[in-house]
Amino acid sequence: MEKRRRQSFILKSLIAFELLIIILLILVLTIVNVQNGNIGSFFKQTRETLTGLRTPGTPEGGAVVEAVTEQELPASDQEALLARAKRLADQYDYTAAIELLKEAPEYNTATQLQNAAAEYQVLKDSTVAYPLDQITHVFFHTMVRDTSKAFDGDDREAGYNQVMTTIDEFNSIIQQMYDRGYVMVSLHDMCEVNPDGTVTKKEIRLPPGKTPFVLSQDDVSYYHYMVGDGFANKLVLDENGSVKNSYIEDDGSVSIGDYDMVPLIDTFVDEHPDFAYHGHKGIVALTGYEGVLGYRTDEVYRTREESRLTEYQRAFLNANPDFDWEQEVAEAKKVAEAMKADGWEFASHTWGHINPVAYGYDATVKDTTRWLENVATVVGDTDVLIFAFGADINDWTPYTMNNEFFAYLKQQGFSIYCNVDGSQKAWVQFGDDYMRQGRRNLDGYRMYYNPEMCDDLFDVSQAWDDARPTPVPAM
Repeated sequence: MEKRRRQSFILKSLIAFELLIIILLILVLTIVNVQNGNIGSFFKQTRETLTGLRTPGTPEGGAVVEAVTEQELPASDQEALLARAKRLADQYDYTAAIELLKEAPEYNTATQLQNAAAEYQVLKDSTVAYPLDQITHVFFHTMVRDTSKAFDGDDREAGYNQVMTTIDEFNSIIQQMYDRGYVMVSLHDMCEVNPDGTVTKKEIRLPPGKTPFVLSQDDVSYYHYMVGDGFANKLVLDENGSVKNSYIEDDGSVSIGDYDMVPLIDTFVDEHPDFAYHGHKGIVALTGYEGVLGYRTDEVYRTREESRLTEYQRAFLNANPDFDWEQEVAEAKKVAEAMKADGWEFASHTWGHINPVAYGYDATVKDTTRWLENVATVVGDTDVLIFAFGADINDWTPYTMNNEFFAYLKQQGFSIYCNVDGSQKAWVQFGDDYMRQGRRNLDGYRMYYNPEMCDDLFDVSQAWDDARPTPVPAM
């Protein structure tokens, strides 16, 4: 009897000692993780430590190991992971969502993560490839914020009425397209430009009922002539680092808000993430002769070469004698980087807004050099050329190297080309070394004269802004 009591006492002492060791280890792990800020990994380390100390299956071991389970992992970590995966899945990147969940260390024991991955796999399996040659491409110019200023009867009203869209119209168009199942995709979702210069088709997969489209905007430079006519004056970063517009009010004060396509789309996608395929938004086509994004970044503002200054540029420099060109470029770069990080892309619209064939080969070379030196250095390289005036360097027949314009532009890195063809809902052409797509203008001219050509996208009668003067001048 006495021997049995001694054995029991020894066993209980050993158990108490082991428990004391475990408690001390937990305290040490807690202190270390608190000091290092690794609270999220504490429970995982504790579980691994306990598993190493105790062999599962013994009453004591089973009780201790069971005390720290997947259910006790920080809920905030798992919720954040699920939220990130959901965002990816909402934007149809099911593969990335599944991989993100499966890479989590606790995936094999986390039922919620496993269920979410299984759900996204089902959704992925239900997607269908959309025919690339049926993808439409729509574009806009700068949005009119104040119709009373844009449509005030001056000599610029006719041009604004023809090619501009009001903010109210744009919001209605985008909402209607979203309601009909349209989803923004990138030109680079349609094709891959390979390192050797060849271009291969890609695959866009969406759930049934969803329709991809490409979105672009021309002339996002906020030209001098538009000052005081009811348009934003530049793109800026707000206090949160978000891309917004600045707008100069009548009293000279500056308002920050969603006054043009970029921030309007950003806000819409924040509320409707499923409008952006893999998070991709639109393409911003830039000239360069008055700078980009509202910043006066062209070299002429630095050199102040009198023979090259326009009346507007000269007036601007005279009104701003302390203008800092280097700072202007630096600010523009910050905005461009923020846009690219948020799903936007840039394209050349030619430096001087030219029609290459009409200007001639030598002029096109000079213009392209200026774009590469004055615009690409600010917003980054691009392989997309969106022709100004809706022009092109060829008729509808394929590009070949016998076309001196194509041979030169291809050598300069341009592999994707866009013209304007409002007569067709979609026009896409693939060559071995390029992709070409027609675009549709959604502006005052199109809505007034050809509303039926917008029927697949939206109802013009719902979008039309009654502040727009009629009849819209014919081009």
